[in-house]
Amino acid sequence: MIVMKFGGTSVGSPERIKSVVNLVNDDKRKIVVLSAMSGTTNVLVKISELFYSGNKDVTAEIDRLENKYATVINELFGTEEYKHKGRKLVKERFDLLRSFYGVAFDAVAERAVLAQGELLSTTLTHLYCEESGINSVLLPALNFMRIDKNAEPDNYYIKEQICRELKSYPEVKLFITQGFICRDANGEINNLKRGGSDYSASLIGKAINAEEIQIWTDIDGFHNNDPRFVENTKAIRELSFDEAAELAYFGAKILHPASVWPAQEANIPLLLKNTMEPQAPGTVISSKTEEEGIKAIAAKDDITAIKIKSGRMLMAYGFLRKVFEVFESYQTPIDMITTSEIAVSLTIDNITHLDRIAQELRLYGNVEIDRNMTIICIVGNNIMNSKDSIAKVFKALDNVPVRMVSYGGSRHNISILTDSEHKADALNQLSKYLF
Repeated sequence: MIVMKFGGTSVGSPERIKSVVNLVNDDKRKIVVLSAMSGTTNVLVKISELFYSGNKDVTAEIDRLENKYATVINELFGTEEYKHKGRKLVKERFDLLRSFYGVAFDAVAERAVLAQGELLSTTLTHLYCEESGINSVLLPALNFMRIDKNAEPDNYYIKEQICRELKSYPEVKLFITQGFICRDANGEINNLKRGGSDYSASLIGKAINAEEIQIWTDIDGFHNNDPRFVENTKAIRELSFDEAAELAYFGAKILHPASVWPAQEANIPLLLKNTMEPQAPGTVISSKTEEEGIKAIAAKDDITAIKIKSGRMLMAYGFLRKVFEVFESYQTPIDMITTSEIAVSLTIDNITHLDRIAQELRLYGNVEIDRNMTIICIVGNNIMNSKDSIAKVFKALDNVPVRMVSYGGSRHNISILTDSEHKADALNQLSKYLF
């Protein structure tokens, strides 16, 4: 059995939904994981914000989104019977959205609002399969996808529940389910955060011990650099799990960072494919490793650098522990870290609690904060053993101001921190020298 995940662009219009159904309609048994139609989640986020603020414009925003789906219904279905079913579905979903008007709106209600995009896209796709005479089963993710009290996937529960659901349909080959959404330990609707449909697919793949997990999007796999800033980039045909994890975490948008680990743990190959060009080979991510050397570059924006300077305390026993505990207390992960005799510099991408973090860090020394930074990540297999890799990187960045360097923390990664205004120049110079 395989798992196929299709992102919002892949199901972003009636034509794209029809193409996806065409693509999955074969003799292989599969679970198809769908995101919300492109743009829907952004509108639902806006609707939630309007509910929070009590803004009356929320009704107009809901009406606009409902009208968009009315158009989708008319273009997707060819018979009046299924147009009626589609309209009934849309009415139910949007009546639910309107029911939050005038009542206390909280985080639980917000997560219920955000879930509507995936519930719409999957049900519409299932109905289109029915109309087309394709036997499919709509598998509600809220029946099996659950996170625990620490917001981590409850893998045992997921495996038990989804396998039970699948056993109920031994003859069915096509199952359709939602990405992104889940329930929490209290049974309330929750989600796996933005981009979480990739994560859903990987968790499902691990739970059913799939032979392959496919992530379908609008680009033909990982590229060796960011095509939005660098011309003539090339798709990478093979990556190891470790290399893919580094690229995904440090900015490559094609894959959600968390989705690598479940596949790696179960040793299930991940295949990245392009819905617009299904014949393109894409990128295969597996435990297989190729020759040593640099393969790709990614960049992560909206980084904040923090330097704590303290000649009196830095080398004292327990100093770094105290620094890390500040970030732990505010649940703020650290991306990069470097130390010297009198200072420690680190980076974060979540500035929600930055002011309070800085205030506590000042108990231990002087604090300097630099915003609007970018981490540029150079990834490859065992590049620490490649004698000229670091030399090539610094040669390429000869005219780019470098704020921090992380080298040696991973065998697969060299990370550079620079001001975001130098990002495009750095990416292009690295491509010129490395590829």
